[in-house]
Amino acid sequence: MQAAYWNGQRLAFDPAYPAPQADEKTALVRVSLAGICSTDLQIFQGYMGFTGVPGHEFVGEVIEGPTALLGQRVVGEINFACGQCPTCAKGLGRHCPTRRVMGILQADGTFAEYVAVPAANLHPVPAQVADEAAVFTEPLAAAFEILEQIHLQPTDDVVVFGDGKLGLLCAQVLHLTGARVHLVGRHGHKLELLRPHGIRTVLLPDHPPGQADVVVEATGSAEGLQRAMETVRPRGTLVLKSTVAAEHHLSLAPLVINEVTVIGSRCGRFPPALQALSHNRVSVTPLIEHVYSLTAAGDAAAHASRRGALKVLLCP
Repeated sequence: MQAAYWNGQRLAFDPAYPAPQADEKTALVRVSLAGICSTDLQIFQGYMGFTGVPGHEFVGEVIEGPTALLGQRVVGEINFACGQCPTCAKGLGRHCPTRRVMGILQADGTFAEYVAVPAANLHPVPAQVADEAAVFTEPLAAAFEILEQIHLQPTDDVVVFGDGKLGLLCAQVLHLTGARVHLVGRHGHKLELLRPHGIRTVLLPDHPPGQADVVVEATGSAEGLQRAMETVRPRGTLVLKSTVAAEHHLSLAPLVINEVTVIGSRCGRFPPALQALSHNRVSVTPLIEHVYSLTAAGDAAAHASRRGALKVLLCP
C-alpha cells in the first residue's frame, strides 16, 4: 500500500509499504481523510521516539474484519488497550500501561491507504456528517473531555490560551456550557473564525491582566503554560490540554500558594463529539486550510508546521 513513513529523520512517501491485516477483532479501514495535528509535528521533533506510519486523526471505510462493521464509514479511538489489566478493568483503557497508540506508540497510523484498528475502538459516522467534518472527531473528543473532568457554570470566566486547532475546538466546546469564554491567540485570522459564534477573542499582546476561574492551556509552549499559571485565580482550575515536548524550567510554587487545581486532559470519548457534529453544534470545516495527496505528505507536514497554519489534511 501507499504510506508516509517516518524513519526518525524525515517523512518519506513509500509506494509499497506492507499493508496491515484484519482479524476477528481487528478491522482494516480504507482511509478517506487523515489530519495532521500538533502531536504529529512533535513526533517529527523526536517526541515518543516513534518510527513508522504517523497519524491518528482519520475517517474511513471498513473493508475487512468483523462482519458487523463491513462497509461502514467510521472514525476510531487511538489507544489500543490490552483489555485485561486492572487499569482496563476500571474502564481506563486510555491509560492501559501496555497500550499501543495509533501513529504514536508501537502502532502504525493513518498516513496511509489503510490502517488496522481494533473493532472495539471504531465508531460509525452519522450519515449527515461529511468526511471533512468527521476527520475532526478525535481532537473534538479531546476538547469535550474537559467537560468530563470539570463542571462549568454559566457564571464562570474561562480563558483558553492557544489559537491552534485544539484551542479553537476547546473554545467552541466550552462556549456550549454558557460560560464566559475568552480565546487568547497570536493570529487574528484564526481568532476571526470564532467571533461569529459569540466567543470573545483577543490577541495575546492585548490580553489584559486578570484572573479566570478556569484556564485551558492549549499552546503547547512553556511560555503559554507560564501565562496560564499567571491567569488562573486562587483556587481556580488549570487544565493542561497540550503536551510541552521541549525541556523547560518552571516554578510550581504559585500553584501551591494559590491552591490551584491542575488537571491533565488528553483523549476523550467519541460519542459526544459525533453528536455535536451531527447537530452542527460546533463548526470545524472552516479550520481546514489545505488538502494534500498522500504522495505529497512531506509538503503537507511542512505546511502544517508553518506558524499560524490551520488544519492540513491528507487524502490517500
